[in-house]
Amino acid sequence: METLECLIFHIIFFLFHLILFLYLKRTYKERERYRASYQETNPAMAIQINSLFTLPILLCLVSIISIVAAVQPSHFDTSSLNRSSFPSGFTFGTASSAYQYEGAANEGGRGPSIWDTYTHRYPGKIKDGSNGDVAVDSYHRYKADAYISKAMNLDAYRFSISWSRILPNGKLSGGVNKEGIAYYNNLINELLANGVEPFVTLFHWDTPQALEDEYGGFFSPHIVNDFRDYAEVCFKEFGDRVKHWITLNEPWTYSTGGYASGYLAPGRCSDWQQLNCTGGDSATEPYLVAHHQLLAHAAAVHLYKTKYQVSQKGKIGISLVSSWMIPYSSARHHQNAAIRALDFMFGWFMDPITSGTYPHSMKVLVGNRLPKFSKEESEMLKGSFDFLGLNYYTSNYVAYAPQLRSGNKSYLKDPLINLLTERNGIPIGPKAASDWLYVYPRGIWDLLLYTKKKYNDPLIYITENGVSEANDAKLSLHEALADNMRIDYHYHHLSFLSKAIEDGVRVKGYFARSLVDNFEWNAGYTVRFGFNYFDHKTGVNRVPKHSAIWFMSFLKR
Repeated sequence: METLECLIFHIIFFLFHLILFLYLKRTYKERERYRASYQETNPAMAIQINSLFTLPILLCLVSIISIVAAVQPSHFDTSSLNRSSFPSGFTFGTASSAYQYEGAANEGGRGPSIWDTYTHRYPGKIKDGSNGDVAVDSYHRYKADAYISKAMNLDAYRFSISWSRILPNGKLSGGVNKEGIAYYNNLINELLANGVEPFVTLFHWDTPQALEDEYGGFFSPHIVNDFRDYAEVCFKEFGDRVKHWITLNEPWTYSTGGYASGYLAPGRCSDWQQLNCTGGDSATEPYLVAHHQLLAHAAAVHLYKTKYQVSQKGKIGISLVSSWMIPYSSARHHQNAAIRALDFMFGWFMDPITSGTYPHSMKVLVGNRLPKFSKEESEMLKGSFDFLGLNYYTSNYVAYAPQLRSGNKSYLKDPLINLLTERNGIPIGPKAASDWLYVYPRGIWDLLLYTKKKYNDPLIYITENGVSEANDAKLSLHEALADNMRIDYHYHHLSFLSKAIEDGVRVKGYFARSLVDNFEWNAGYTVRFGFNYFDHKTGVNRVPKHSAIWFMSFLKR
């Protein structure tokens, strides 16, 4: 009976939008006339006009796929696991970031970031030589993204603000870009108009190039005050509507990827590691960059709590990433290695914001290369979050590696561990398209229980969780939309998430990555994380995959 009702609903939904589409088709010439009139004087308006006429077509496509989904049996039936399996008020959303989504790199007064410089100066460091100049064009298509979020029954949308779109020169003294303010106001208002709550990240790895040139970006303590000033502009301009702020996304990834192994911008690491970096010191720079990120986080949180929180009534936190670490065997030295692996990835940031100091294992193994917090800094860091954002993707086996004590120093050697993806020839889980991502759903449960026990039971949002598939040009669009492995990934992670909540972990939301296939950093467009299909070469744009229809059904109220 429920299937029949669902089928009838989707048929009516489809017919409605088909009629709307046919009506719009009759006015195609009128649309072209309006679009052409704006093309010369206001190209952005021309694109928005085009998007508005495209939305009903998108909805027709969603409706057609929904009919198919309604009559075909699902391997992951949402009758047994769905929105109602989670507490009332639980937030479901998707996660994005500015450089991966926005595009419009040279529009609207935006200044360059280190990712603009990195992708253009070193295209060979991106797997397909691509960049985020256009990305998925959310700068022009934000209305479509807000509407798709609504159509998928999502509660929230997590996005980051481009620092150099707000402050093109990185500093308040260089002037505030009013066009950038207007764009984010439009995005926030469009989300709210569609019943979608904005969760806003202030920094997602795109340091303004002006600050990188002036003093080395996060390599310098000067970044702390400039970040605080940038954050204040955002609080002032958007805080009346944004009620969940995230200061930093994955400071571990930024510090290690950019300064220890050099596979992310700005691409620095020690020459002796032979990783084709642009210069750097993997023994010291990752620790300094992480230290300054923590101080910038604390400064922004202190500002918000003392000046804006009472009147704006919002919350502020940070998003940290961690894999779950499994000892290679029951041997004591492997068990200790797994604990150190967590310390050097998760505790590196979680310990300071909880207790105001770095993990003991890091102090011992890194020694005087690990910066120290002053008493005032330690107090400011302690408890500097209303909620913890936790990004989880994968897990590793961990083995003790005492041989790493000898030779040159590097963050990559300091923990004295080897991270492995198989044991006795058996993989920890199925391999995704990304080299680093093996599917291990139980890890999210283990990590959540560990966090609850070790870090005083914080309030948590899963701010990223997702899986990649290869961008295979040989697949037809029909084949590319059949992403059942993504359904499998989210179904099993959500199952373990539900179990963690039953076990007392205070998780308040889940943000899947990602709404749309996008620019994936050093992987370019070679892998896909999205619920909705996007092809930057052919222009096929925002077509719902099977996973989008499944998630829409999962979230049905």
